[in-house]
Amino acid sequence: MKVLLVGGGGREHTLAWKLAQSSLLDKLYCAPGNPGIAEVAELVELAADDIEGLKNWALENTIDLTVVGPEAPLVLGLADSFREAGLKVFGPGHSGALLEGSKVWSKRKMKKWGIPTAEFAVFDDFDEARYHLGRFYGGAVVIKADGLAAGKGVTVAAGPAEAEQALYDIMVEKTFGNAGDRVVIEQCLSGEEVSVLALCDGKRLIPLPSAQDHKAVGEGDKGANTGGMGAYSPAPVYSDELARKTEEAVFKPLLKGFKDEGIDFRGVIYAGLMVSDEDLNVLEFNVRFGDPETQAIIPRLKTDLLPLLLKAAEGDLSGNDVEWTSNPAVCVVLASKGYPGSYEKGLPIHGIDKAEENGKGRIAVFHAGTAIKERHLVTAGGRVLGVTAWDRDLKKAVNRAYKAAEQIEFEGCYYRKDIAHRAL
Repeated sequence: MKVLLVGGGGREHTLAWKLAQSSLLDKLYCAPGNPGIAEVAELVELAADDIEGLKNWALENTIDLTVVGPEAPLVLGLADSFREAGLKVFGPGHSGALLEGSKVWSKRKMKKWGIPTAEFAVFDDFDEARYHLGRFYGGAVVIKADGLAAGKGVTVAAGPAEAEQALYDIMVEKTFGNAGDRVVIEQCLSGEEVSVLALCDGKRLIPLPSAQDHKAVGEGDKGANTGGMGAYSPAPVYSDELARKTEEAVFKPLLKGFKDEGIDFRGVIYAGLMVSDEDLNVLEFNVRFGDPETQAIIPRLKTDLLPLLLKAAEGDLSGNDVEWTSNPAVCVVLASKGYPGSYEKGLPIHGIDKAEENGKGRIAVFHAGTAIKERHLVTAGGRVLGVTAWDRDLKKAVNRAYKAAEQIEFEGCYYRKDIAHRAL
């Protein structure tokens, strides 16, 4: 099979790494890719949001399956365009992608479909939103930009001043551009967060092992929100009983909602849950593999990934048995100094080969924001690398990941030292 992977971050490198191991694969392409992906795939110089360009290229090169990594092309309708052209694609169309593309649309659908979630209100006027803060909620509230904001459009505000500042940044200063034209203000829930992903063919789901992300830039989950500073899988908080409850309260109503509204969802459903005393609420839905959750989940997959993605794209996941290793995995993100704010690019990176060699087959370093400059690997993003390790127990995996991280160097390299602290 000839496969086209769309995207160029750490999630896509992880998927490329796993797809390259498939016995069904003849040729793997990636657009636009990154230097890490280039080790296992041929890179195509097309942007992930160049829908027409990607479609024409896939047709000209008789691609058997296209796998879409990031959310933005899905919201723009890449999967719809490909399917109309007769191409198989793993990823939902525009209507399904709105689950992530619009926080307002998603929250309203959750309420309509009976999926447990926090109480919320929607505003498109700054003054109205500011008035609402003091009138309806006391204490902490959550402020969400409506549109896509690269995982950074959510603020958990401890009090009125912080909440008002978040509203001002989003709605007036337009920190996240047009994504802040509307906001969702919602009740702040307490508990522990867990990420639950599932492959979906539009009619049925294959759940993946749970994971827990670390969003805050600082240790102890302090500081600004990021795209994710690390993750581990599985999350101990996600018990068998909670998994059954998630299926009944979240995934079954979601599939029924898709059916009732004619949404043909073939891709990944990502449910971000808040868990408290075996109770759960959905914080958000995403419509693609998580980043960095993918870096912790996919290395645990023993089954060939390619036929699973193909069957989902074809609309029939029935009869597919999936096998996972019991070994936990952990991903530590190495970031540029200043992230998630401004940061310097083009800094030389050293030590990746050494880290992987010393990892004894239980380390993989996934490129998230790298580039080649004058034949040398350099930084090119806020999140630069994801160092993933797996071992017999979580503590061993964590120690292995940090030992590898210490061997990688670039100026200003920063990473949290407490990934998986809740489980440990």
